[in-house]
Amino acid sequence: MITENPVDITSVLMDESAELSVSVTQIVQRLKGTHLHSQLEKQAKECLHKPEIKLETLKDDVRRLLKASGMTWLLPPSGHPRAPPEHTKEPLEYMCKAQVNWEKRILKSLNSMCTELGIPLARKRPVPEQKELTNKWNEMGTDEPGNADTNNLTCSRLHLDVLVGLRNPNNERSEDLTVRSHWGLIQVSLNVRDIPQMVKEMYPELGLTYGQLGIDDHTHVPPGKYLHISEQDSAAAQQYSRQGCPTGLRAQLWSLILNTTNDPEDITHYEQLKARVINHDLLVDNLIYKDVKLTASNDDYYFVFEDYLYQVLLCFSRDTAVLEHFSYNSATPPKSCIQNSSGSEQCAMVYPPNGVIPFHGFSMYVAPLCFLYNEPSTLYRVFREMYIRYLFRLHSVSSHPSGIVSLCLQFERLLQTHLPQLFYHLREIGAQPLRIAFKWIVRAFSGYLSTDQLLLLWDRILGCDSLEIVAVLAAAVFAFRAENLMEVTSLASAEAVLADLSTLKVMPLLQIFLFATSV
Repeated sequence: MITENPVDITSVLMDESAELSVSVTQIVQRLKGTHLHSQLEKQAKECLHKPEIKLETLKDDVRRLLKASGMTWLLPPSGHPRAPPEHTKEPLEYMCKAQVNWEKRILKSLNSMCTELGIPLARKRPVPEQKELTNKWNEMGTDEPGNADTNNLTCSRLHLDVLVGLRNPNNERSEDLTVRSHWGLIQVSLNVRDIPQMVKEMYPELGLTYGQLGIDDHTHVPPGKYLHISEQDSAAAQQYSRQGCPTGLRAQLWSLILNTTNDPEDITHYEQLKARVINHDLLVDNLIYKDVKLTASNDDYYFVFEDYLYQVLLCFSRDTAVLEHFSYNSATPPKSCIQNSSGSEQCAMVYPPNGVIPFHGFSMYVAPLCFLYNEPSTLYRVFREMYIRYLFRLHSVSSHPSGIVSLCLQFERLLQTHLPQLFYHLREIGAQPLRIAFKWIVRAFSGYLSTDQLLLLWDRILGCDSLEIVAVLAAAVFAFRAENLMEVTSLASAEAVLADLSTLKVMPLLQIFLFATSV
């Protein structure tokens, strides 16, 4: 049974020096994607193999080094209380409460599944079953567990209901709320950018005077330019991808941006995760099988990668390294109580081991990457890094600018500001735009755009280090189909107009919406 009190990973990873650990985590997050970060990461890996580096004294050594180098501002001041770790993860209390309630809802569903199917959360596979799974490892799409027909996958509609119910208690009786704020479904105030700000601060490279892969595909890319980028490492690769990555170079550029490698240690780690899958069966495996069958297996682009998806997602569920991202994620990993070998005492453990319970559409975060990487261990590393940097924010309730709440609010604000007649018309006929667009946003358009167009969109996510462009594209789609949408009279007819996005071209839509609207 999974307890309804999710365990905070910071309580596991942090001791009396929790404040220092939080500071270090925040610094690392700001450095990610820079050339300095990749250098520090390489140096850290090399230091781990040196005999003079001892993990048991590493924290004290860091303190001593910071003091010696004059960087004492990084150390928590003595006698001055710091904000608790949960406030550092998410500063708004009502967001924290909403996330906790959402987690309880998910855990209740998982516990119900456990009871209905009468199977444990985890079990050791019998030896014959281990051998069978080993033999079928590359053909798992031809088989599935007998319990894969469960209906306990959490859907995006339930997630949207949680966001719609968000209220800031400080603003409930405020007279500052404008009439426009009541038009949409998101009723909280967060600082989201309008088009002039985005054009100036985030997306100047999308300007009409810049060449764009996805529009100017005939443009010749000088080979020397990429050679220069490979020497400059992740920072230059990230800047380059703001204008799109050439198809033949995208995999290498994304690996540079994400600082992923395929060293022998990485391959060994993947093989260890594979061994854990073969040795133990988890209840959440049923959710993974179910999700792949419902989504990727029925997709014209991704059904051929069904085996890869099973391999990556099953290994992902066993990877405790994923727990690292809970130190800056508003969510907390669930906790299960298990008995020790004598059966007399219970101890708490994170379940599943990575702390992430799959939901409907989760496999679509992996599927597009299968077009870029055909080596399972490399594919796994890139997906894991994509998830702990960006994708986790699409299903966590938080006030982060790239969080799902901010993206939904930004989408509504863009339509309300620049297409008010369309927004009002759809609202009046009971077709709130966010109810249609939410499924696009929560998947970052995976499964809705054609793969080549989706990868062009994800180029910009990595290049700009933000998911904000997902909300912009959702608004741009409505702007593109505005003439047809003004004629619809029901939610069903509005959904029919926006049912097929596979023919859309991402970059022209974004450029027209951002720069024609900002004039």
